[in-house]
Amino acid sequence: MSAKIRLYVEHPLGQGQSVPLTREQAHYLFGVMRLGVGGGVALFNGRDGEWQAEVAEAGKRGGALICRHQSRPLQMPPDLWLLFAPIKKARTDFIVEKAAEMGAARIVPVQTDFTNAERIRQDRLQAHAVEAAEQCGGTYVPEVGDLIRLDRMLTDWQGGRQLMFCDEAEAGRASALTSGPAGAPWAILIGPEGGFSPDERVRLAGLDFAHTVSLGPRILRADTAAVAAMTLWQQAMGDWR
Repeated sequence: MSAKIRLYVEHPLGQGQSVPLTREQAHYLFGVMRLGVGGGVALFNGRDGEWQAEVAEAGKRGGALICRHQSRPLQMPPDLWLLFAPIKKARTDFIVEKAAEMGAARIVPVQTDFTNAERIRQDRLQAHAVEAAEQCGGTYVPEVGDLIRLDRMLTDWQGGRQLMFCDEAEAGRASALTSGPAGAPWAILIGPEGGFSPDERVRLAGLDFAHTVSLGPRILRADTAAVAAMTLWQQAMGDWR
């Protein structure tokens, strides 16, 4: 029987492997969840799948778990990046959490011409991605990149990766997602609350790897647009099919 508590750890996982706990993890397991020696925990580290473990040592400032058996292999998401312009704190957190739940392999905050935020807390957003993976049953945690200018990212674009450009100016027009090269990696680009600038639209329209799409008849908030775009892509080309 699988444990109900799931915990992300950075330590290697394997049969009989001892996994030390940080002070924060020990507080969560023993202080909040009231586990004791012999209690069950499901562990994953983004590399070795999910392992069922039991508490071997329990203390206020630390402890240790022992891996007993692998309950799920590593399940990698599609090679899909989500690029988004940071917005208000709570809504940015929401985008990162939903991207992790919905199967993004990498999450990249980008600074566009109309992006209000000039910096982010990458470590805090990464922690949100970890929490989302713990809650949704995932065995992989997407990397959250640091904030990068959109023009720089496009200049250094990886060859072969296709880009789903979600332009709010296309609202109400027929511009559905069309498939790119078979098996190609993809990225989704969501703009800021003010939309994309004319210069950005011109540049994106001239890129042979960029595919402009509409997300329906209404202009969506940035956090709603991220969920809608990932849903469209997953249904068309991802692992939801």
